[in-house]
This record gives sequence, structure tokens and C-alpha cells, in this order.
Amino acid sequence: MTTVDEQQSGLAMRVALSKVEPRRDVARRTEVALRVTAVTLAWLVTMALLLGWSLATPGPAGGERYLAALVAILLPFVAAVIAVSNTQYRLGGVYVVLTLVMVIPALGMAGWS
Repeated sequence: MTTVDEQQSGLAMRVALSKVEPRRDVARRTEVALRVTAVTLAWLVTMALLLGWSLATPGPAGGERYLAALVAILLPFVAAVIAVSNTQYRLGGVYVVLTLVMVIPALGMAGWS
């Protein structure tokens, strides 16, 4: 049988945890948003540099177009994995759709269309 003091301390612990949880959740969401933003910015900058390098190089297309096609698919997928693994399912879904949308431009970059 539990005593009144044990019940009150258990209640106090649950109340304290309920106050701490929202702060942890906000901090976790902020961290996920920063990571996904960093991956998105890296994706945009890398794509611009690789495609610019490919267009500036005279002659036939080299390996930079294949690398740009790989980056076009891989980095949005990495952002989706980061979001979903941290229980941000809507954000992860957006990046999964972006990954699927980028398949056609990636095929065009690689010259397979």
C-alpha cells in the first residue's frame, strides 16, 4: 500500500515533467529545423555550383552533371530522413515529395531523358 506522501511526490513528479516536456519538444523541433535548413541550403548551393561549372566548361558534359543529378536526389532524401527520424512527419513528407519531384530534372541533368 502506498502512503499519502508517496502519492503526493508521484503527483509532484508528473506535474514537473509535464512542465518540462513542452520545452524539450520546442528545443527538439528547433534543432530539427536547423538541421533540415542546413541540408537544404547545402543542396541549393551545391546544385548551383555544379550546374554552373558544367555550363561554364567547354566541350562535352563531364562527371559534374552526374554528380549534380546525384545531389538533386540525395540531399532532399537526407533532409526527409532527418525530419522523420525526429518525428517531424509533415516536414519529412514534404521532403519525400521533393525527392520524388527531383527525379525528372536529375534524369535530364544526367542526359538520360
